[in-house]
Amino acid sequence: MEVKLPPDLEAKLAHIATKRSSDPETLARETIAQLVEYDARFVEAVERGRASGRAEDLLEHDVVAERIEKLFLS
Repeated sequence: MEVKLPPDLEAKLAHIATKRSSDPETLARETIAQLVEYDARFVEAVERGRASGRAEDLLEHDVVAERIEKLFLS
């Protein structure tokens, strides 16, 4: 796969890579890998939430607010 970047974005990527003692290609690969991993975790969390909703394991807003208040007041 080849990705074409606008010149300004390519320059920013090169600048960040230099600051990290890396090269732009390595930084781009690492960043894309992180995004893919983040996306997988996000989708998994959404699915867990949807499953909880289907199982009716959700808390009402006032219960959540009360628990948060207790955390801050403790």
